[in-house]
Amino acid sequence: MSIRPATPEDLAAIMAIERASFPTDAWSEPMMREELSSPHGRYFVSEEAGRLVGYGGLRAPQGSRDADIQTIAIAESARGRGRGRVLLEALLTEASARRVHEVFLEVRADNPVAQSLYASEGFAEVGRRPRYYQPDDVDAVVMRLDLTAWDARRQPDPEDAGVCT
Repeated sequence: MSIRPATPEDLAAIMAIERASFPTDAWSEPMMREELSSPHGRYFVSEEAGRLVGYGGLRAPQGSRDADIQTIAIAESARGRGRGRVLLEALLTEASARRVHEVFLEVRADNPVAQSLYASEGFAEVGRRPRYYQPDDVDAVVMRLDLTAWDARRQPDPEDAGVCT
């Protein structure tokens, strides 16, 4: 599995996964094209044997203290093998590089697998948006991550350096 920045040439493969993953509320191709070219965002793709199997996007305008995870989607055939977590980590690392302090996202209330992934990385529910996902009338769970704390958890403890037991 490899992760790399998305390019405009990835649009068709991204849209195939988008439509399969979100059949009732997929983004349009023009919307996704705009996202891929926006200076305010960064998208990554996951590849397996030269085939795109997932993507994720971050919106973090220059100088902003907060960012939004726009989307993460994995092809059904590639789910359950940690690709979503790797994409999420790539997006959070990008947010950190942009000096973001907080990251927000919305996740469907009927998607406990995604909610669990986000919670395992330190996201906490901060609110709900009733009937946010249309036409399905599904609530959005709004989650927030303290990126500074996330970064600190990922850094080795300097006091542990060079200690042998």
